[in-house]
Amino acid sequence: MVSDKRVFVTGAAGCIGAQIVSNLVRDGADPIVFDKSNNRHRLKLFMEKPDQAAQVKWVVGDLRDQNAVATAMEDNRIDSVIHLAALQVPFCNADPTLGAEVDVVGHVNVFEAVRKLGINKLVYASSVAALPPKGQKWPATLYGVFKQAGEGIADVYWNTWNVPSIGIRPHSVYGPGRDQGLTAAPSKAMLAAAAGKRFKIPYGGTLMMQHVSEVADAFIKACRTNVKGAPVFDLAGESTTMFEVIQAIKRFVPESKITIGETEVPFVSGLSDSALRELIGDWPHVSLQEGVERTVTAFRILIQRGYVKSEDAYLTVLGEGHDSTYDS
Repeated sequence: MVSDKRVFVTGAAGCIGAQIVSNLVRDGADPIVFDKSNNRHRLKLFMEKPDQAAQVKWVVGDLRDQNAVATAMEDNRIDSVIHLAALQVPFCNADPTLGAEVDVVGHVNVFEAVRKLGINKLVYASSVAALPPKGQKWPATLYGVFKQAGEGIADVYWNTWNVPSIGIRPHSVYGPGRDQGLTAAPSKAMLAAAAGKRFKIPYGGTLMMQHVSEVADAFIKACRTNVKGAPVFDLAGESTTMFEVIQAIKRFVPESKITIGETEVPFVSGLSDSALRELIGDWPHVSLQEGVERTVTAFRILIQRGYVKSEDAYLTVLGEGHDSTYDS
């Protein structure tokens, strides 16, 4: 049995959120999902038993509705909060007002509910997009600006109302359920390999690869940590070239036919999460080789169950994806 059992999770229809809910159930916690829809497709990918996804308490509501957020937390006697829901790059560009409402106003609504209810454990997802490119003053996208604003909001809530929080900036997450956005390509390559299909990762270069289970464990450990202040931490993965990703896939699936493109995308690298580990303690690391093996094995099982199809590797989504009910 774990402490802080009743965990409120926003954005659980996304990849990271679904894995977090699955890990919480595994640990004996009681996750309560707050999501715009009751779409449990990704959650089914992570549950050990097919019927477990249907048993998770799921509150349908809009993050932009302050009363709905607070009521859901109060009615379910929440102990801690993991806030993930957000609109990402292309969706913020397509509708900047909606992006601001979800990413900024929705963020404030979570903090307001936590403040009024006296909940003292809150971890939220920021992003590496909140970091300005080298030599620049501001983030390069509206999404990045909104995420940077979220970090500032957390700081103000601590300094004004003593609301503690931990912000975490994930990098390039991979694994089952990572099916949207440019950095989803390595996961799609693993799906194609599991299905015996060809696939081309459309770029070369380096990503800081993070298996979704490791990311989920970090968020869960953070939400169980008492903290004073509103610190924000990078979540570092293995600095990995796309060629190394292909090699890792071929070591597990020698017959796989995965290639890479010539364009190199300048992703942020060289980050460290040592400060986060110092605060909350260590969590299990998943090496690239282990993560690839887990992912390909999971995809093979999911294909057999009919939860994913080989064609899913070739579905495209405009620009960068994200983990949120708002794009599930």
